[in-house]
Amino acid sequence: MSTTRKRVYGYLAEFENPSALYKAAEKVREAGFRKWDCYSPFPVHGLDAAMGLKRSVLPFFVFVGGVIGCLTAFALAYSTQVLIYPTIVHAKPANIFTIPAFFPVMFELTILFAGITVLFGALALMQLPRLNHPLFASRQFHRVTDDGFFIAIEARDPKFSPTETRELLATIGGTSIELVEEEDN
Repeated sequence: MSTTRKRVYGYLAEFENPSALYKAAEKVREAGFRKWDCYSPFPVHGLDAAMGLKRSVLPFFVFVGGVIGCLTAFALAYSTQVLIYPTIVHAKPANIFTIPAFFPVMFELTILFAGITVLFGALALMQLPRLNHPLFASRQFHRVTDDGFFIAIEARDPKFSPTETRELLATIGGTSIELVEEEDN
């Protein structure tokens, strides 16, 4: 006998159009919520600012990945071509001044490491892969890919209150407000 308990994920509210979603996002941000998100079938210009989102740290990670790739390539090329097995071509010196010969490898490994950092950094920051999301169980959330505009406020937010959060969503124009639950394993 399997007993699956459900716990509250949060509230999901639908909004009429992108403009209403934008204005509602500003109100939710002003109310002090931190664990919430907006869902739209297309990008809404300025919605990130309305939500109060900061710039991503991903560019910093990519820069560090690129620098590590460049230094790895230099260390690999220098150690193999100068220290371990010096390659002397046309009586040119086998020392640090042969660095222009290392540029193609340094460029390629910089791009490779930066690209790998983008992939795994983005997956980590988005907390993916996630096989299922509680919002997928919602009766109305499937419309987000067609014509629905939604805000979901999570119950794990410190400001979340079952009654006050629902009232806030109703006063800022939310319709079809739904309590979303997830299975607690």
